Amino acid sequence: MATITKFEDLEIWQLSRNLNKDIYPFLKTLNDTKNYELQKQLDRSAGSIMDNIAEGFERDGNREFIQFLAISKASTGEVRSQLYRAYDRNLLEKEKFDQFQNDCQVIGNKIGKFITYLNKSTIKGKKFSNSNTK
Repeated sequence: MATITKFEDLEIWQLSRNLNKDIYPFLKTLNDTKNYELQKQLDRSAGSIMDNIAEGFERDGNREFIQFLAISKASTGEVRSQLYRAYDRNLLEKEKFDQFQNDCQVIGNKIGKFITYLNKSTIKGKKFSNSNTK
């Protein structure tokens, strides 16, 4: 297993970044006034997945990281729910809906497994290590 030195090394962050890149073309189709709020909320919640992984990682402690990962995981559920709204309003094709739903499920499951791993880990983070003195 490779050593993780930055949040960009985390598979869950990479997957959530890819989700954001993949969902962006769909968001651009929601630019009309009628769907503006859905567009903005979906953009914010999709971004929240990757942003909370990054922010939690940079806290340098497992307890805070787990808290941010939980928020990130919850954001995957929020994205999935918003995608249902878009699909039910005939704004999203079935194929794309299924792809985005699957991507969110995979990311959420991986975040959940990572939370479980961190909860069981004896390593509590850089800010708690003895070598982190200034």
